[in-house]
Amino acid sequence: MKIPGFPGDKDKKAASPRRKSYALIPPLVLWHPWWHQFTDWMVILGTVLLCLLMLPTRFPGLELLSISPNWLLIWVVAWSVNRSVFSGILAGIILGLLQDAMTSPHPTHALSLGIVGMLTALIQKHRFIQEDFISIALIVFGMVAVADTIFAVQLSLEGNRYLESIWTYYQRATLTSAILSSLWAPVAYYPLSRWWQQIKLIRNS
Repeated sequence: MKIPGFPGDKDKKAASPRRKSYALIPPLVLWHPWWHQFTDWMVILGTVLLCLLMLPTRFPGLELLSISPNWLLIWVVAWSVNRSVFSGILAGIILGLLQDAMTSPHPTHALSLGIVGMLTALIQKHRFIQEDFISIALIVFGMVAVADTIFAVQLSLEGNRYLESIWTYYQRATLTSAILSSLWAPVAYYPLSRWWQQIKLIRNS
């Protein structure tokens, strides 16, 4: 059975304007190139500052045997994985100097993080490992071992500490830090990688 309608219904429906949806923030593609550069620098500075603040903190579930993930090393790996060797070295040195400012410049962290940036860029340049979460975790695991070994060698060369105590501690600390850093590496790597990929696509379009 068809229900009769009133004559004015169709006119009201036709006269009613359609609501337009306006986004508060326009899509990233529509931004001015200067805003792309500015936002990219803000993301870089913000994430580096966050990694620096995370270094001395000890959150439940983020530490094992009083050792936390090496967030700055994870950031250097995420940065260097798709960039040149020089860019990886430069990023590692800068973040190493920032870590020295928070801890102690003797021995320096700039050497170990600079080598980490160089090796990561070389690995991806020659495509020895495919870029995915598992590969990034493996790279971070290996780079923690490299960085801690370089740091322990620097301590040994200073000559004011017992070599046996240095290497005994760093064997345990390196394994713990490598496990934690590799487990948490995708948490920092994924958003940074997605952001830099989007910026690269927009600049190349």
